[in-house]
Amino acid sequence: MQQTLIFDEDLIRRYDRSGPRYTSYPTAVQFHEGFGEARYRELAAASNEARPPRPLSLYFHIPFCDTVCYYCACNKVVTKDRGLAAPYLARLHREIALQGALFDEARTVDQLHWGGGTPTFISPAQMRELMAVTRRHFRLRDDDTGEYSIEVDPREADAGTIALLREIGFNRLSLGVQDFDERVQRAVNRIQPEAQTVAVLEAARREGFRSVSVDLIYGLPFQSVESWGRTLDRILALAPDRLSVFNYAHLPELFKPQRRIHAEDLPSPAEKLAILALTIERLTQAGYVYIGMDHFARPDDELAVAQREGTLYRNFQGYSTHAHCDLVGLGATSISMVGPSYAQNRRDLEGYYAAIDAGRLAVFRGVELDADDRLRRDVIMRLICHFRLAFADIETAHGIRFTEYFAPELEEIRAMEADGLLHLGDDGIEVAPRGRLLIRNICMVFDRYLRESRGQRFSKVI
Repeated sequence: MQQTLIFDEDLIRRYDRSGPRYTSYPTAVQFHEGFGEARYRELAAASNEARPPRPLSLYFHIPFCDTVCYYCACNKVVTKDRGLAAPYLARLHREIALQGALFDEARTVDQLHWGGGTPTFISPAQMRELMAVTRRHFRLRDDDTGEYSIEVDPREADAGTIALLREIGFNRLSLGVQDFDERVQRAVNRIQPEAQTVAVLEAARREGFRSVSVDLIYGLPFQSVESWGRTLDRILALAPDRLSVFNYAHLPELFKPQRRIHAEDLPSPAEKLAILALTIERLTQAGYVYIGMDHFARPDDELAVAQREGTLYRNFQGYSTHAHCDLVGLGATSISMVGPSYAQNRRDLEGYYAAIDAGRLAVFRGVELDADDRLRRDVIMRLICHFRLAFADIETAHGIRFTEYFAPELEEIRAMEADGLLHLGDDGIEVAPRGRLLIRNICMVFDRYLRESRGQRFSKVI
C-alpha cells in the first residue's frame, strides 16, 4: 500500500471535531460494572481452548512519577517517596500469580509492555524482581523474538539503567521528550536537557535495542512553527526508529494538572495546524512513513512492514503488530482484552490493593462484545490500521452483506467521498491520502454507540 498522506488545511478545519481514538471498540465509555471478575475468569478459561493456542500480550501499569507534567492526562501517583513503590509491587506480584493461573502454560508471551507513570521510577532490584516474578507465572520468550517494550523518562534513566533493561529482556523502548524548547519545558514543568535524551538513546543503541521511539507533543504553551522546527531538527539528527507526535488536548476541567497551563499561552488553532503541517513535511522528507493517527516510522520498521502486509492492529498501547494475542492488563487501571471482552482493573490504589489483598482479581468493570460489536470493531480496525476495507473480507468473516448491513453508513460517507477523503467502490473503501489525517472521522461513521450518545467527551481529531 501507499503509506503517504496529504495535508489539506481546508478539509482539516471542516472536519476537526472531537472523537474516540479507537484503541478499542467499543470504547471505554461503554464499560460497565455489570461485567466483573467472574465473567472475566470464564472468558479467560474459554480462551485457552483456541487451537492453535493464542499467544499473550502483557501490559504492566507502573503509576508513579517523581514530578507532575502539567499536560499529562494519565492515571498516575506523583511522589518523591520511592518507598511507595514497594507495597504496589507486592500487590502486582500477587496479581501476576492470579492472572497467570488462568492461562495455559503453552501460551507464549509474544508482547510485553511496561507503561505508566514512569516505569523506571522503581529501583533496579525491583525491576529484576518484577520480570523474574512474571517469568515464574507466564511463559516469556528467551530468544529475543518477542516485542518487549518499556516507556522511559530520560530524566529517570542512565546508561546503567538501559543496560539493565536490556539484560532482563526488553528490546524496544519509548522515550518521552515532548519538546526540547526550554521555555516550553518550563511551562509544562518538564525540564529535560537534550543531553539526557541523547545519552539514553545512544545507550539503547549500544545495548542492541531493536527499536527506539520518541514521543513529542504539539500544541503546548509557547510553541511556534519556528521553535518546533528547531526541536524537529534535533530529533531527526537522533534518527529514532519511530515517532509519536501527539496533539495536546487542553481539558483542565477533566485533568487537574492542566489547570496550571494558561490557555492564553497555547498556540492559536492556525499556529497549531501550521506546526502539524511542518511536522508532516519534515518527517516525510526525512524518509519516515505515516502509520496513522500520530505515528510515523522508518520504512523498514515493524509497524510500517505490518501495515504494508495487512497485519497491523491497534490496542490500548497504540498501533501493534500482534493482533493475534489476548491482552492481559496488570496493575491499577490496566485494561485487558481477552476473548470477546474488555476488562478494567480498579483505578484507585486503595481499591486495587483491597481486591488483591482479598485474593481476588481487581477487575471492576468491562464489556462483553456482541456480534455487532465484533463486526464494527473489525471494520474500524481495518480502516484505522490499513486505510482500506474490502467488503468481501468482512462478509466472509461475519456472514453479512456489507451494503445492506451498513446502508445508512455508506450513504453518510458519500459526502466524505465528495470531499476527497476516500473512494467508495462497489467492492470496498479506500482512504485517500488527504483523508488519512481524518481517519478517526471516517471510523466514527461506523460507531453505533457514538450515533446513540449524548454529551461524551473526546479529544479533537487533529
